[in-house]
Amino acid sequence: MGRDTGGEDTPQGKDVPPRAQTSLRSDAQRNRERILEVALAELTRSADTPLSVIAKKAGVGQGTLYRNFPSREDLVLEIYRHEMRQVADSAARLLETREPDRALREWMDRLALFAMAKAGLADAIRQATGAPGSPARPGPSPVIEAAELLLRACEEAGTIRPGVTADDMVLAIGGLWQLDPTGDWQPRATRLLDIVMDGLRAGAPGR
Repeated sequence: MGRDTGGEDTPQGKDVPPRAQTSLRSDAQRNRERILEVALAELTRSADTPLSVIAKKAGVGQGTLYRNFPSREDLVLEIYRHEMRQVADSAARLLETREPDRALREWMDRLALFAMAKAGLADAIRQATGAPGSPARPGPSPVIEAAELLLRACEEAGTIRPGVTADDMVLAIGGLWQLDPTGDWQPRATRLLDIVMDGLRAGAPGR
């Protein structure tokens, strides 16, 4: 974890050697990721958690937090975007190392984790987007595109029934958003997703 500078920007530019600049950028990225990680946990517990508490638990100064996220709204929506990007980006990586139908099923588990994070952040998201003039909640396009990528790979491999769209799948797994993120949601999510996956495989030409 990078050392906080007490709210002052660290000098960068031609007077800083390239290797040092790379190190500074790495430290800044680690600080940002740590803030997002802690903020997700803290705001899930309480939407009213002070930003000063998040900064302290992340091991950074308030100046560092505000340089990355000038307002509570910026922080909440970036958590949402970050978690969604993590899910979306994992689709292509899974396809590189697994058969398409296994990649799809594992991706569903990651989508379930995102659904629980989103449910846990519901109050914080409402606060960030509910007032007049507040920024809009990011749309689900990256996740939809990732689902389409996986479904088309499975269809080409003959491991799911043809013609299933991302919208079809989102409707089929809509029960994820009904689960309580503070309860024993994982066994229920696994059962639901296994049922959905069995339905997708039914009638697959390659089976």
